[in-house]
Amino acid sequence: MTENLTLRMQAERWPIAGAFTISRGSKTEAEVVVVELSDGRYRGRGECVPYTRYNETVDYVLNIIGKKISDIENGLDRAALQTALPPGAARNALDCALWDLEAKRRNRPVHELAGFAARARALVTALTISLNSADEMAAAAAKASGRRLLKVKLGAPGDSARIRAVRAAAPEAELIVDANEGWRADNLAENLAACAEAGVTLVEQPLPAGDDDALATIARPIPICADESVHDRASLPALVGKYDAINIKLDKTGGLTEALALADAAERMGFSLMVGCMISTSLSLAPAMLVAQRARVVDLDGALLLARDRPDGLRYEGSLVYPPSPALWG
Repeated sequence: MTENLTLRMQAERWPIAGAFTISRGSKTEAEVVVVELSDGRYRGRGECVPYTRYNETVDYVLNIIGKKISDIENGLDRAALQTALPPGAARNALDCALWDLEAKRRNRPVHELAGFAARARALVTALTISLNSADEMAAAAAKASGRRLLKVKLGAPGDSARIRAVRAAAPEAELIVDANEGWRADNLAENLAACAEAGVTLVEQPLPAGDDDALATIARPIPICADESVHDRASLPALVGKYDAINIKLDKTGGLTEALALADAAERMGFSLMVGCMISTSLSLAPAMLVAQRARVVDLDGALLLARDRPDGLRYEGSLVYPPSPALWG
């Protein structure tokens, strides 16, 4: 892109339906940053979720984008963006806005621009059961028992009882578990055994990202998926022998461009793929639908956890999430 662009960005708050709790804490709203790039005729949008686990805040993201406004408005393209900004939420919003703008300008869907032969299809997505007492999690699982895939948040004392209760409440659902770095080496085997007994098919990030060497020395009765331990392609070599899968999130990779490259590299190294998200509106989830087409596990329920979504949001029917309409993105 060589023409001058106009960049607009704004922070938004979207209320969560109730509260969302993981091992690191609880929140009642999603804070996002929306970027809009316009050439005067067409506009492209991208949304990101600054994440405090990665030392990001809304102000940080607005500031780091603000420092690049001149470069962006004077034609910084996706390739240059990969070195102009580090992986993370700020680059994600800009990268996805550039994809969207190009699709609008060329009147071609993003899947064609990315080299995909076919349009994205509807996918089974997980629905997340927030961390709570065993009884409350069982009640949530029973309410969602018609879902084909449930993601169970663990990472606190009493996890064995929690996963047993969820399994009893949703006997037909496929279960995956996300400990959000909440386990330690001394309770890892016990928790993995409880998950195996409950028929869990995947466990995300059981140990802290900086303390996951123990995963290379134990028997893994269930495939283990890296989340906080993987961001972009540079993360992959350190995961060999510890993890069986990786969770690709665009807010970690810094956008769709790196997410697609990460998926290619990970598959070549023998990792299976999961595609996940932060709690956000459908605008943030839409680009991830493209990467998710090749994933074994899809966890794109972020908009379902909100009290309301933005107009033209993703369509959810039962366990399925459908690709975005051009009115939303791409």
